Amino acid sequence: MNSRVKKVILGLLAAALLFSAGRVQRSINHDRDTLGLTRGEVLKNAPPMLAFTTVALGGFRGLISNYLWIRANDLQQDDKFFEATQLADWITELEPTYPQVWLFQAWNMAYNISVKFKDFPDRWRWLERGIELLRDDGLRYNPNSIDIYRELAWFFQHKMGANLDDANIYYKSQWAGEMKNFFGPNGTNFSELLMPTTPEASNNVAIFREKFKMDPQFVKKVDETYGPFDWRLPEAHAIYWGAKGMDAAEKNPNKVKSDDLIKLRRIIYQSMLQAFHHGRILSDPFSKQYSLGPNLDLVDKVNQAYETNILEETDIGQREGIRRAHRNFLRDAVYYLYEDNRIAEANKWFKYLGEKYPDKPIIENQPDSLPKTLTLDEYAVAVTQIDIGETSQDRVTSALMGMLTRAYYNLACGEDDRYENLKRLVIKVYQRYVAKTASYNGNKRIPLPPFDTMNKTVIDGLLDPKNGIPYAARAVLRTQLGLPAETAASTLTSTNAASPTATNSIPAGATNAPAK
Repeated sequence: MNSRVKKVILGLLAAALLFSAGRVQRSINHDRDTLGLTRGEVLKNAPPMLAFTTVALGGFRGLISNYLWIRANDLQQDDKFFEATQLADWITELEPTYPQVWLFQAWNMAYNISVKFKDFPDRWRWLERGIELLRDDGLRYNPNSIDIYRELAWFFQHKMGANLDDANIYYKSQWAGEMKNFFGPNGTNFSELLMPTTPEASNNVAIFREKFKMDPQFVKKVDETYGPFDWRLPEAHAIYWGAKGMDAAEKNPNKVKSDDLIKLRRIIYQSMLQAFHHGRILSDPFSKQYSLGPNLDLVDKVNQAYETNILEETDIGQREGIRRAHRNFLRDAVYYLYEDNRIAEANKWFKYLGEKYPDKPIIENQPDSLPKTLTLDEYAVAVTQIDIGETSQDRVTSALMGMLTRAYYNLACGEDDRYENLKRLVIKVYQRYVAKTASYNGNKRIPLPPFDTMNKTVIDGLLDPKNGIPYAARAVLRTQLGLPAETAASTLTSTNAASPTATNSIPAGATNAPAK
C-alpha cells in the first residue's frame, strides 16, 4: 500500500471516529443534563464578564474560586465585610451553576454578617441582600434548584418571621411597608395585581414581577391553596417560595430527591402554623401602633396540612411527633377561637379534638383536680388557670386584672364580641378560683379581692387622664360604658355612681353549662 492510499484511509478513519465521538458526546451530554450532573452548561442571558469567565477559565475556575473563598473568610474574620462581599460576588461569578455557592454566601450575609451590626437598619440591609442574592441571581442561573427555593423560604420563615433575632419586628415592619404597595393596607388585595386598571397599577405589577420576582397568578394560587394570608407578613412569602420549589420539582422530577420534597413540604406546613399563631396585623387606632395576632381563618387549612403530613410520613417516630404537634395545634385553635368569641367554630374543633385523639387528655398534663370529660367552657377556664397558675393570690389577681384591661381596651377599639368573651372568661375563672379556695378547711388560701373592686380598679386606671389610655380611647370607652364625658376637672369618682355594664358583677347563680 502506497503512502497516499494509506493517508486517505487514515483520514477517513479519523473522520469516522470524530463523527462517532460527536454522536456519543451528544448522548453523554443529554444523560448528564437529565441526571443533573452538568456544571458547565452555557449560561443564558449572562453578563459578558460572567460569560467570559465561565468559558475562558475552564477547569481553573475551581482553583481560583477556592482561593477567593479562603480569602473572603479571612476578611470576614477581620470584620472587613464589604471586601468579603466583593469577593463573594466574584465567587458566584466563577461558579454560577453551583447552588451551594449561592446558598453559603446568602446565608453568610443574612445570618453571620447581619448580627455583627447593632443598628437594625444595617442588619436589615444584609438580610435583604441575602434574599436578593438567592432570588435575583441564584435562581436566575439555577432555576430548578430545590435547595435555593428552600433556603429562600427559610429566610422568610425563620430569620424574618420567627422572633429569635431581636430585630425581627423591624424586619417585619420593613417588609410590610414594601408589600402594602402591592397588596393594599390589609395585605389581601389581588385585584390590581391580577387586572391592573390604570397605568400606575400596571407599573406596580411590573415592579412586582421584575424587582421581587413574583408572579401575581401564582400568588393567588398559593393563597387559595394554603391561605388566606396577609401578604404583608413574611410567612406568606415563605409559603410562596416553598410552593414555587414544589412547582419546579414537578416540572423536573428526574432532578429531585424525595428528601428535597419533604423539606419543601415541611417549610410550607411550618410557615402555615406560624401564620396561624401570628399571621394577622392588629392596628391600635389610638396609639397608631401595630401588633400581631392569630389568623384564625387558617385553622381548617393548617389542620389539612397536618393530616396530609401524618399520612405521608413513613418514619414512625416522626409521625408520632407530627401527631403530637397536631394535638397541640388543635388545643390552641379551640382556645383562640373561644377567646375570639367564635364559639360555634370552637365547639366544632373541640369536638374534633376529642374524636381524633380519644386516648389523649384534652389538656396536656391535665391536673387530677379536673374531670376527665370537660365542656368547652370548662376547657377554656382550665387552660387560662393553667397559664396563670394557682399558687399565688397576687399572681391570679394580676392576671385577671390584665385580662379585664384587655377586654375594656378591645371595647374601646370597637371589638365588642372579643370584649364580651374575655369578660365572660374572666368571670368564669374568678368563680372557679373562689369556689376552689372556699373548699379548703380554714380558708388556708388568701381569697381574691371582690370582683367589683378589681373591675372598678381596672376602669379607673384606664380612664385616668394622666396614666390611662389615650384621650380618644377614654372618650369611646366612657360612651360604651354609659359614663359622663370627661371634663377638665374630672376626678373619675363618677365610676362609683355608675355601673359600667350588667356583667360587671358576678351574676347570681351563674353556672358552667355544657357548650352545645
